[in-house]
Amino acid sequence: MITMREESILFAQHLRSRTKLLVAGGPLPSCDSTAFLDDFDVVVVGEGDRTMVDLVRAYTTGDALAEVAGITYRNSREGERDARSHHGRVVVTSSRPLATNLDDLFFPACELLPNEQYIEYGRQKFGYSKTSVITTRGCPFRCEFCSNAVFGVSYRERSAVNVVDEVEQVLSLGYDYIHFADDVFTFNGERLIEICDEIKRRGLSFAWECLGRVDSMSDEIASAMKNAGCRRVFFGIESGNDDILKLMNKHITVRQARSAVTSAREAGLNVGAFFIVCYPGEMNETVLDTLRFASSLPLDYLSFTMPYPLPNTPLHERIKERINKSWRPPESGFLEHICIFDADFSETKMKFAIVKGQISFLLKRRLGKSAYVVVRPFEAITDFLFQRVK
Repeated sequence: MITMREESILFAQHLRSRTKLLVAGGPLPSCDSTAFLDDFDVVVVGEGDRTMVDLVRAYTTGDALAEVAGITYRNSREGERDARSHHGRVVVTSSRPLATNLDDLFFPACELLPNEQYIEYGRQKFGYSKTSVITTRGCPFRCEFCSNAVFGVSYRERSAVNVVDEVEQVLSLGYDYIHFADDVFTFNGERLIEICDEIKRRGLSFAWECLGRVDSMSDEIASAMKNAGCRRVFFGIESGNDDILKLMNKHITVRQARSAVTSAREAGLNVGAFFIVCYPGEMNETVLDTLRFASSLPLDYLSFTMPYPLPNTPLHERIKERINKSWRPPESGFLEHICIFDADFSETKMKFAIVKGQISFLLKRRLGKSAYVVVRPFEAITDFLFQRVK
């Protein structure tokens, strides 16, 4: 991912003298594979499950890398196979089709990981040991700011039985909390209820969380999730203004967002939500709409972020002429956000909005019914200041 770029390259440089083959993959390398060939031998473009198997087989047997679909590498001389050459001709092999039946893929070999150390760390820091499982790939929606560099324009599901088979394998390693890392775990309500029923049928007892969409949440689904052990659900709401949601191509409404959060809360789930402030095309009032809406929801967790025009996204295409820097970890560490394009709002104003929204949320959450005595004057003052900050 773009936030991991610097660390990944540094890690690769440390490994350079101790490994035979360094491979990069993921969203950012899939967008611009040649940019990583100075530090990695091969770049996997798109899904890597079968590509990695074919790549390692070809490398160890001496077969031509050109026959491996879905990779980028350099040849030191025309026709010569040399994955470790950093000065030759760039070779981009044929694209690899996406996997059509996810149930046919092997589960990750989690038993090869240092699970005891992960579990001990998690229990000491959080009180539980968490790991991740992915049950779908891709997303059927096309939000303007979202990257689909790995999975392309697709949405594919694993069956409920296959999903819970992997869950059982993960639990056997000693984990007691699972993060379902799908982009839209709740999208197919019928399948989600099948997964919940399968968890209960096998008598599995573990806590879990997931990412969901507000237009796929209902009282029935929230109740089924809770009864199957779900502890927390996160929604990418992004804006508290319907016009900005349309601009983002979110295909949801503010009303749906409130309804989804309410359904989840009433079922006994903890609820988190993500919002983007100062999105390209916003005005002062639409940003304030988002801040007010977000802090009005009965949330347990709330995150605000600046807009980031990720490579190969419609947002990037819309404002690419205004991008003036590459993303790097912020030097000061304040809010860990930086603005990488010539925005309609200054970075200072964006950070002001984030802090304002977080304080409003925390005040309402901690003070409860009496919060309005403090929050109303706070919001009036900070609304005024926000509108005047350059």
